[in-house]
Amino acid sequence: MHRPSYYIVNAITFYRLIAAFVMTLLVINHDFGLFKWMLVISFFTDAIDGYLARAYRVISKFGASLDSIADDLTVGVAIVGIVVYNPGFLIDEIILVFILISLYALQVIFALVRYRKITGFHTYTAKLAAILQGLFFISFFFLPAPIYILFYLTAIATILDLVEEIILVWMLPRWRANVKGLYWALKSKGSY
Repeated sequence: MHRPSYYIVNAITFYRLIAAFVMTLLVINHDFGLFKWMLVISFFTDAIDGYLARAYRVISKFGASLDSIADDLTVGVAIVGIVVYNPGFLIDEIILVFILISLYALQVIFALVRYRKITGFHTYTAKLAAILQGLFFISFFFLPAPIYILFYLTAIATILDLVEEIILVWMLPRWRANVKGLYWALKSKGSY
Protein backbone atom coordinates (compact mmCIF):
# COMPACT_ATOMS: atom_id res chain seq x y z
CA MET A 1 0.00 0.00 0.00
CA HIS A 2 2.12 2.88 -1.29
CA ARG A 3 -0.61 5.27 -2.31
CA PRO A 4 -0.11 8.96 -1.50
CA SER A 5 -3.31 8.99 0.55
CA TYR A 6 -1.77 6.39 2.92
CA TYR A 7 1.11 8.74 3.65
CA ILE A 8 -1.15 11.79 3.96
CA VAL A 9 -3.43 10.09 6.48
CA ASN A 10 -0.49 8.86 8.55
CA ALA A 11 1.14 12.31 8.34
CA ILE A 12 -2.04 13.81 9.84
CA THR A 13 -1.82 11.29 12.67
CA PHE A 14 1.93 11.87 13.03
CA TYR A 15 1.19 15.58 13.53
CA ARG A 16 -0.54 14.67 16.81
CA LEU A 17 2.58 12.83 18.01
CA ILE A 18 4.76 15.87 17.38
CA ALA A 19 2.10 18.26 18.70
CA ALA A 20 1.90 16.36 21.99
CA PHE A 21 5.59 17.02 22.65
CA VAL A 22 5.32 20.67 21.59
CA MET A 23 2.22 21.13 23.77
CA THR A 24 4.08 19.60 26.72
CA LEU A 25 6.77 22.27 26.31
CA LEU A 26 4.06 24.93 26.08
CA VAL A 27 2.52 23.71 29.35
CA ILE A 28 5.92 23.76 31.06
CA ASN A 29 6.33 27.37 29.87
CA HIS A 30 2.73 28.24 30.88
CA ASP A 31 1.91 29.30 27.30
CA PHE A 32 -1.75 28.28 27.34
CA GLY A 33 -2.69 30.65 24.53
CA LEU A 34 -0.90 28.58 21.88
CA PHE A 35 -1.47 25.33 23.79
CA LYS A 36 -5.27 25.54 23.59
CA TRP A 37 -5.22 26.20 19.83
CA MET A 38 -2.86 23.29 19.22
CA LEU A 39 -5.20 21.15 21.33
CA VAL A 40 -8.10 22.15 19.04
CA ILE A 41 -6.07 21.17 15.97
CA SER A 42 -5.05 17.88 17.57
CA PHE A 43 -8.63 16.89 18.34
CA PHE A 44 -9.71 18.00 14.86
CA THR A 45 -7.03 15.86 13.20
CA ASP A 46 -8.09 12.97 15.44
CA ALA A 47 -11.59 13.33 14.05
CA ILE A 48 -10.52 13.40 10.40
CA ASP A 49 -7.64 10.91 10.10
CA GLY A 50 -9.81 7.84 10.75
CA TYR A 51 -12.50 9.12 8.42
CA LEU A 52 -9.94 9.74 5.65
CA ALA A 53 -8.33 6.32 6.18
CA ARG A 54 -11.71 4.65 5.67
CA ALA A 55 -12.75 6.94 2.81
CA TYR A 56 -9.54 6.30 0.85
CA ARG A 57 -9.30 2.66 1.94
CA VAL A 58 -5.85 3.04 3.47
CA ILE A 59 -6.58 1.39 6.81
CA SER A 60 -3.55 -0.43 8.18
CA LYS A 61 -2.36 -2.00 11.42
CA PHE A 62 0.44 0.55 11.51
CA GLY A 63 -2.02 3.42 11.09
CA ALA A 64 -4.36 2.03 13.76
CA SER A 65 -1.49 1.68 16.24
CA LEU A 66 -0.11 5.12 15.39
CA ASP A 67 -3.58 6.62 15.84
CA SER A 68 -4.05 4.98 19.25
CA ILE A 69 -0.68 6.25 20.48
CA ALA A 70 -1.41 9.75 19.18
CA ASP A 71 -4.85 9.70 20.84
CA ASP A 72 -3.38 8.67 24.18
CA LEU A 73 -0.65 11.31 24.00
CA THR A 74 -3.16 14.04 23.10
CA VAL A 75 -5.38 13.16 26.06
CA GLY A 76 -2.33 12.78 28.31
CA VAL A 77 -0.97 16.22 27.47
CA ALA A 78 -4.44 17.72 27.94
CA ILE A 79 -4.53 16.21 31.44
CA VAL A 80 -1.04 17.56 32.16
CA GLY A 81 -2.32 20.92 30.96
CA ILE A 82 -5.20 20.76 33.45
CA VAL A 83 -2.79 19.84 36.27
CA VAL A 84 -0.71 22.95 35.58
CA TYR A 85 -3.54 25.31 34.52
CA ASN A 86 -6.10 24.46 37.23
CA PRO A 87 -4.85 21.76 39.64
CA GLY A 88 -7.77 22.32 41.99
CA PHE A 89 -10.17 20.85 39.45
CA LEU A 90 -8.47 17.42 39.47
CA ILE A 91 -8.09 17.49 43.24
CA ASP A 92 -11.83 18.09 43.60
CA GLU A 93 -12.53 15.15 41.25
CA ILE A 94 -9.75 12.87 42.55
CA ILE A 95 -11.90 9.74 43.03
CA LEU A 96 -13.21 9.83 39.47
CA VAL A 97 -9.77 10.69 38.11
CA PHE A 98 -8.29 7.75 40.05
CA ILE A 99 -10.91 5.38 38.59
CA LEU A 100 -10.20 6.61 35.05
CA ILE A 101 -6.42 6.34 35.43
CA SER A 102 -6.68 2.88 37.02
CA LEU A 103 -8.94 1.53 34.27
CA TYR A 104 -6.69 3.02 31.58
CA ALA A 105 -3.59 1.49 33.18
CA LEU A 106 -5.32 -1.90 33.51
CA GLN A 107 -6.42 -1.81 29.88
CA VAL A 108 -2.95 -0.88 28.60
CA ILE A 109 -1.14 -3.44 30.78
CA PHE A 110 -3.60 -6.19 29.85
CA ALA A 111 -3.19 -5.40 26.12
CA LEU A 112 0.61 -5.30 26.39
CA VAL A 113 0.66 -8.66 28.17
CA ARG A 114 -1.81 -10.25 25.77
CA TYR A 115 -0.80 -8.66 22.44
CA ARG A 116 2.57 -7.08 23.18
CA LYS A 117 1.16 -3.74 21.99
CA ILE A 118 -1.62 -1.34 22.87
CA THR A 119 -5.09 -1.84 21.43
CA GLY A 120 -6.33 -0.27 18.23
CA PHE A 121 -9.97 -1.29 18.50
CA HIS A 122 -11.47 2.14 17.72
CA THR A 123 -14.88 1.01 18.96
CA TYR A 124 -17.99 3.14 18.66
CA THR A 125 -17.81 3.68 22.42
CA ALA A 126 -14.21 4.90 22.06
CA LYS A 127 -15.28 7.31 19.32
CA LEU A 128 -18.06 8.70 21.52
CA ALA A 129 -15.63 9.04 24.43
CA ALA A 130 -13.08 10.78 22.17
CA ILE A 131 -15.66 13.31 20.97
CA LEU A 132 -16.70 14.08 24.55
CA GLN A 133 -13.06 14.25 25.67
CA GLY A 134 -12.28 16.72 22.89
CA LEU A 135 -15.28 18.88 23.78
CA PHE A 136 -14.45 18.82 27.48
CA PHE A 137 -10.72 19.55 27.16
CA ILE A 138 -11.25 22.33 24.63
CA SER A 139 -14.01 23.93 26.69
CA PHE A 140 -11.84 23.63 29.80
CA PHE A 141 -9.14 25.84 28.32
CA PHE A 142 -11.41 28.26 26.43
CA LEU A 143 -14.16 28.92 28.99
CA PRO A 144 -13.77 30.68 32.34
CA ALA A 145 -15.01 27.66 34.35
CA PRO A 146 -15.22 23.90 33.72
CA ILE A 147 -18.52 22.50 32.50
CA TYR A 148 -19.05 19.84 35.16
CA ILE A 149 -21.91 18.03 33.42
CA LEU A 150 -19.70 17.64 30.34
CA PHE A 151 -16.90 16.33 32.55
CA TYR A 152 -19.19 13.72 34.12
CA LEU A 153 -20.60 12.64 30.75
CA THR A 154 -17.05 12.36 29.41
CA ALA A 155 -15.95 10.33 32.43
CA ILE A 156 -18.90 7.94 32.10
CA ALA A 157 -18.29 7.43 28.37
CA THR A 158 -14.56 6.91 28.98
CA ILE A 159 -15.22 4.37 31.76
CA LEU A 160 -17.61 2.46 29.49
CA ASP A 161 -15.02 2.53 26.71
CA LEU A 162 -12.21 1.27 28.95
CA VAL A 163 -14.33 -1.53 30.42
CA GLU A 164 -15.41 -2.57 26.92
CA GLU A 165 -11.79 -2.60 25.73
CA ILE A 166 -10.69 -4.67 28.74
CA ILE A 167 -13.40 -7.22 27.91
CA LEU A 168 -12.39 -7.20 24.24
CA VAL A 169 -8.75 -7.84 25.14
CA TRP A 170 -9.90 -10.77 27.28
CA MET A 171 -12.18 -12.10 24.49
CA LEU A 172 -10.03 -11.67 21.39
CA PRO A 173 -7.01 -14.00 21.27
CA ARG A 174 -5.27 -11.96 18.53
CA TRP A 175 -4.72 -8.23 18.17
CA ARG A 176 -7.35 -6.66 15.93
CA ALA A 177 -7.78 -3.15 14.61
CA ASN A 178 -11.09 -1.39 14.17
CA VAL A 179 -13.40 -3.66 16.17
CA LYS A 180 -16.78 -1.90 16.23
CA GLY A 181 -17.52 -2.98 19.79
CA LEU A 182 -18.39 -5.78 22.16
CA TYR A 183 -21.73 -6.51 20.50
CA TRP A 184 -20.10 -7.06 17.11
CA ALA A 185 -17.27 -9.09 18.61
CA LEU A 186 -19.77 -11.38 20.31
CA LYS A 187 -21.89 -11.58 17.17
CA SER A 188 -18.98 -12.74 15.03
CA LYS A 189 -16.88 -14.47 17.70
CA GLY A 190 -16.02 -17.37 15.39
CA SER A 191 -14.33 -15.06 12.87
CA TYR A 192 -11.99 -13.53 15.44
